[in-house]
Amino acid sequence: MAEVVRIAESASETPIQTLPHNIEAEAALLGALMIDNRLVEDIGLKLKAHHFFEPLHGRIYEAILKLTDSNRVANPVTLRPLFDGDENIKEVGGAAYLAQLTGSGAAVIGARDFAGQIYDLALLRSLIGVGRDLVEGALDTSEDVAPLAQIERAETELYKVAEQGGAEGRAKTFGEAALDSIRNAEAALNRGGGLTGITSGFTGLNSRIGGLQRSDLIIVAGRPGMGKTALATNMAFAAAERFLQDQADGIEASRAAGAPIAIFSLEMSAEQLVTRVLSEQSQVTAEQIRTGNLARQEFANFARTADRLHSLPFYIDDTPGLTIAALRARARRLKRQKGIGLVVVDYLQLLSGSGKGSSADNRVQEISEISRGLKQLAKELDVPVIGVSQLSRAVEQREDKRPQLSDLRESGSIEQDADIVLFVYREEYYLKAHEPKHPIPGDPVEVFTAFEEWESKHRQVAGMAELIVAKNRHGGTGKERLRFEGRFTKFSDSADEERLPEERG
Repeated sequence: MAEVVRIAESASETPIQTLPHNIEAEAALLGALMIDNRLVEDIGLKLKAHHFFEPLHGRIYEAILKLTDSNRVANPVTLRPLFDGDENIKEVGGAAYLAQLTGSGAAVIGARDFAGQIYDLALLRSLIGVGRDLVEGALDTSEDVAPLAQIERAETELYKVAEQGGAEGRAKTFGEAALDSIRNAEAALNRGGGLTGITSGFTGLNSRIGGLQRSDLIIVAGRPGMGKTALATNMAFAAAERFLQDQADGIEASRAAGAPIAIFSLEMSAEQLVTRVLSEQSQVTAEQIRTGNLARQEFANFARTADRLHSLPFYIDDTPGLTIAALRARARRLKRQKGIGLVVVDYLQLLSGSGKGSSADNRVQEISEISRGLKQLAKELDVPVIGVSQLSRAVEQREDKRPQLSDLRESGSIEQDADIVLFVYREEYYLKAHEPKHPIPGDPVEVFTAFEEWESKHRQVAGMAELIVAKNRHGGTGKERLRFEGRFTKFSDSADEERLPEERG
């Protein structure tokens, strides 16, 4: 292995060799692979050419993979033609170097250990690279320096390194997947109400979709005034409150029907969002809270509620103008630090993509990037992600104002990426907008008749809402009736248990 030593000695003359590496382990692994090509089946799943410190070794490894992938033997003889013109191999003795690598048959025994060490050292070099870039960026004092953007970029790069060092992916047997399915069914049975995921806080919705499932992207959409932010907040609060209850009951976090939640509020401040939650729970209007127009008993209720919810695992990031990359970096940090199990984004049209430009085509591409990024975040963190979304004005131009999937604003990719799409519809909102003139003595009979008809219909829909399950990757679609208390921005289960199925998904 004299030529291997020469590579190491030559490399040590440059400062870059201070990086972690083991040239001898790389050479021994390559020799083992050429002696027994079957080792590639295990090692090739995780180890890639760029993990080798010595570029020549990376190219040899890549050539071995290429030959074995096409069912050909990879040994010094078959590899030689591939390296006839390689200048680097000439420096270490030419094609004879390939034969020298196979000099120790004992290397076959330790091949997996060599591969593991090469991989781990590559991770360390990646980590050093992130650190070096961070230092160089921090030393840059040019006018366009952006420290927070540098921190977010560093977090993203660190997470990429961490992902590389994660568990190795593998195919599951049918039996293993079936066992997971049985465990989910058992969890649903024990929790009651058909709940296999995290509770949404609504019995009918839980029964229809089984709760909020891990790795799902759930879109909550509606026109302005429908209460979509209130619905998402209500669902988040229900999950956080249930998590506290499950903890008190001694239920493990992995089996809990609740979860710590993170809300990225791009429209409302943290104080406004918390005021909404406290208003909902204390039955004191947000206006009373803001103005201080409270009776003593109302203030006592408000204070007691705030104290009761003080330890709620409910984290709010109200940073405006976030990019999808920055949001994902922050969500990863909260997952690592706080163990969040549900993410809410209000709302996704206020996020920015990585591209620049303001044309309609660019905006469609940007929304596509955002929706795809949210779905990837759900899979990366293995948590449900609720994305609140606006709807296009096309809704207002129809006689029936109930939303449709085609109304999702600016991009069909939202519908494509989402696992579940929920539309919030309140007929009362539109009915109030067309309230007829209040009749007075002396008005024609038609005026009285029109008002009575409107009043009768208003009584039927007052305080009611429809939650339309327009897409459900796990089952059927349909409608769930909810109550809506506008004063407290609170949705709740309706006393009317009627469920309106539409079709199977």
